[in-house]
Amino acid sequence: MAPPRNVVKIAIKMRDAIPQLIQLDQVTRLVPPPSAPLPHLPAKPLAAVLKEVCDAWSLTHSERYALQFADGHRRYITENNRAEIKNGSILCLSTAPDLEAEQLLGGLQSNSPEGRREALRRLVPLASDMIFAREVISRNGLQILGTIIEDGDDLGEVLALSLRAFSELMEHGVVSWETLSIPFVRKVVCYVNMNLMDASVPPLALGLLESVTLSSPALGQLVKSEVPLDRLLVHLQVMNQQLQTKAMALLTALLQGASPVERKHMLDYLWQRNLRQFIYKNIIHSAAPMGDEMAHHLYVLQALMLGLLEPRMRTPLDPYSQREQLQVLRQAAFEVEGESSGAGLSADRRRSLCAREFRKLGFSNSNPAQDLERVPPGLLALDNMLYFSRNAPSAYSRFVLENSSREDKHECPFARGSIQLTVLLCELLRVGEPCSETAQDFSPMFFGQDQSFHELFCVGIQLLNKTWKEMRATQEDFDKVMQVVREQLARTLALKPTSLELFRTKVNALTYGEVLRLRQTERLHQEGTLAPPILELREKLKPELMGLIRQQRLLRLCEGTLFRKISSRRRQDKLWFCCLSPNHKLLQYGDMEEGASPPTLESLPEQLPVADMRALLTGKDCPHVREKGSGKQNKDLYELAFSISYDRGEEEAYLNFIAPSKREFYLWTDGLSALLGSPMGSEQTRLDLEQLLTMETKLRLLELENVPIPERPPPVPPPPTNFNFCYDCSIAEP
Repeated sequence: MAPPRNVVKIAIKMRDAIPQLIQLDQVTRLVPPPSAPLPHLPAKPLAAVLKEVCDAWSLTHSERYALQFADGHRRYITENNRAEIKNGSILCLSTAPDLEAEQLLGGLQSNSPEGRREALRRLVPLASDMIFAREVISRNGLQILGTIIEDGDDLGEVLALSLRAFSELMEHGVVSWETLSIPFVRKVVCYVNMNLMDASVPPLALGLLESVTLSSPALGQLVKSEVPLDRLLVHLQVMNQQLQTKAMALLTALLQGASPVERKHMLDYLWQRNLRQFIYKNIIHSAAPMGDEMAHHLYVLQALMLGLLEPRMRTPLDPYSQREQLQVLRQAAFEVEGESSGAGLSADRRRSLCAREFRKLGFSNSNPAQDLERVPPGLLALDNMLYFSRNAPSAYSRFVLENSSREDKHECPFARGSIQLTVLLCELLRVGEPCSETAQDFSPMFFGQDQSFHELFCVGIQLLNKTWKEMRATQEDFDKVMQVVREQLARTLALKPTSLELFRTKVNALTYGEVLRLRQTERLHQEGTLAPPILELREKLKPELMGLIRQQRLLRLCEGTLFRKISSRRRQDKLWFCCLSPNHKLLQYGDMEEGASPPTLESLPEQLPVADMRALLTGKDCPHVREKGSGKQNKDLYELAFSISYDRGEEEAYLNFIAPSKREFYLWTDGLSALLGSPMGSEQTRLDLEQLLTMETKLRLLELENVPIPERPPPVPPPPTNFNFCYDCSIAEP
C-alpha cells in the first residue's frame, strides 16, 4: 500500500555509520480541542525526529545534533524550512549550529596556524547558511575574522579564506556594511594595490570593496580616494576572468556612486587610457565565454556612458547661443565653398533665403529653434545633425539635395526625421533610465568605436531615407515610416552585432519588404498557425481541399470560355468557344460570332475525347507561338498560351488556346491537368489552397480558442500492469 502523500521517505547518514531510512510526516495538523481553533502543529517536531535518529545510533544528548541537506550548501534544517525536504532526499546528521560555531571560532583564535587554517576551511562552506551565520555573528565572529584580515600575517590561503568567510557572513544583512571601520577598509584596499600575494586574494578584496562602495556612501568615497583607476586598469589587463570581473564590478560601483561631473571625468580618463579598446578586444572577443556577471557590468558601463547624454537630451535649444551652429548646419548643405553668406543681398532678402533653406532642411518652422525646443531630444538632436554633417559631409549633402529635388509631398524631411530618430534611439537604448540590477543586455558594438551614439545616428538617418524611398512615402506617412525604422533598428540591435559595420550591413539588409514578411510570420506564430500540431492538421486537410479545388476547376471548364483566334498577322477578330461536357469525357468547341449568346453543347460541331489527350503544353512550348519573334506582344501571348496534344489517327495534333486573362489561363490549365491526372501547380491553386486551409483550420479550432496548443503531443501512458478487467454487460444498470 502506498504511503500517504504527506509522508516522505528520506535517508539520514552519518560518518562511519549505516544510513537510516525513515518516513517523515510533513503535514501540519489541527489538535482537535472542543474550544476555539488552535494553531497548526507539525505531526512530529524535528526534535523528536532527532531523538529517534540518535537513539538508533546510540547517541546521547540529541540536542547537540542537527540535520543538514547532504548536497548543495549543506543548509541546516529547521521547522521553517522542513517543507523543502522532498521524497528521496538525503540528509546528514551533524553538530548543532551553535556548537559548530563555537568550535570553529575557538579554532580561529588558536595560536596554531594549521588549526586556524582548518577552522577557516570548515567555516567557509557553512557561512552561506543563515542559521549558522547568526550563531557566528552573535559570538563576535566578524570581529575575529576582521582581526585576521587586518593583521595580514599570512597573505596566502588564510587571508583568502578569511576574506571569503567575512563577505559571506556580511551578505546576510545581519550587520550593516556601514559599521566597518576605516582601518579595516584601508587594509582591504592595500590588498587590492599590492602586487606580491596569492592570486586568489585580489578578486576577493575587490568583491568586498564593491559591496562596501554600493552599501555605504561614506566608505565608498574612501575606496574611491584610495584605489586609483590605473590600478583597476592593471587588474583588468590581467588575463584572469575572475579578477577582470571583480575589477569591473568595483569600477562600475565607483562610477555609480560618483556625481555626474565626476563620472564624466572618470569615463573620459578611462577612455583616454584605452579601456574601451581593451574591453572590445580582450573581453568581448576573448576566446573564453563571457560570464553573466561580466555581461551585467558591461551593461551597467554602457548605461553610464549613454547617461552622459542625458543633460543634452533634457536641455532645449537656446535660439541665441546655438544660432551659429544652426547656420553651420545650413551652410554645409546649401552654400558653395568660398561663397560669402548672403553677399550683396539685403537683410530681408537674406532672412527670406535662410528661412527657405531651413525649410528645405526639413524644419517645420522658418525659425528652427522652435523645432528643437522639444525635450527630449533637446540639444542632442542638434548634436547628431552637426556630427552627421561634419563626419559624413557627402552623405549629408546627398540626403538634403536629393530630397530637395523631389516633389513637395514626397521629400523626406531631414531635420524632422533627425529629431524623431534621436528620440527613437534614446528610447531603444534607454538613455537616462536607471540601471537594472540584473540586466545583461549590452551592445558589443558600443565598445567598438568612439562616439557610438552619434555613429549609430548616422547609420539610422541614412536608413530612414532608404526606407522612405522603399515605402514611396509622403509627408502624411511620416509616422508609419518611423514605426518601420524603429522595428528595423530594434530587430538589428537584438542580434547584438559586434561592430558598427556589421550593424550597418544587417540593418540595410532588413528592407521594408523583409519587415512585412517578418510581421506576417510572427502573426502566424501568434495565431498558432505554424505550431507543429496545426501544421499536421493542415497537411491532413490538403487532400480534401485539393479535391474541392479540382471540382471547382472542372465545373469552370463545363461552363466554357470564349477564346480569340490569333492569325498570322496577329489579328484577334475571330472567336471560338470551348467547354467540357458534363460527364467530363469530351471537350466540345466551335466558332461563334462576337456578341452572340453562349452556344449549347449540341450546337458545337467539334469534339475532342478526353481519352485521346496526351499532354498539356504552355508558353513557348505551344506550337502556335513556338517560332514567333520575341517582341513585347509575343511575350504577352506566351504568358496566356496553352495547347493540348492529342491523337488523331496515327498523327499527333494540337488544340491551341490563347486565354483572355491570366486567371482564365490558370483555371483552364488546372482543369486540363486534372483531366490528365497531373498535379495542379498554378499560382492560383496555391492561393486558393492557402485561403481554404486558413479558413478550414480556424473553423476546426473555434472550440480551442484561448487554449494553448502544446508543441508536442502528451506522452502515451504506460500499459496497465495486467489486463484482468472487464465489464459484465449482462448486469443491468439501476
